[in-house]
Amino acid sequence: MKPYKLVVITPEKTFFDGETTQITVRTTEGDIGILADHISLVAALPAGPMKVMTDNGFRLAAISSGLIKVGGNRVNIFADAVEWADEIDIDWAKRSQEDARRRLESKKSDRDFEIAELKLKRALNRISVYNNK
Repeated sequence: MKPYKLVVITPEKTFFDGETTQITVRTTEGDIGILADHISLVAALPAGPMKVMTDNGFRLAAISSGLIKVGGNRVNIFADAVEWADEIDIDWAKRSQEDARRRLESKKSDRDFEIAELKLKRALNRISVYNNK
């Protein structure tokens, strides 16, 4: 397969900057696979998995949320946070899940509920990616 440039950036760092032949990400419209010469695209990314083809096969990561831009045999992903499955602190993810569930149950305000719901989705995504590594 033909390679293309993939750059994944978070506010703290460049997470990935290299070539790949295939990625799969979850958009708000569903999962998509991207190969070289993909049609131009911009899409929102909710919390979800990302699979990147590397020299050693697919590598799985958890994206918290972000944006993907595809065009000109280049893919840019701008994400709030990303981590490889084998680098996820599963104990912290489970604590975050429990904290989010407690916040959801307390129902202090609509805003608190929205924040807790997003936190829960991120925690569940991290746990799922960790378990599927």
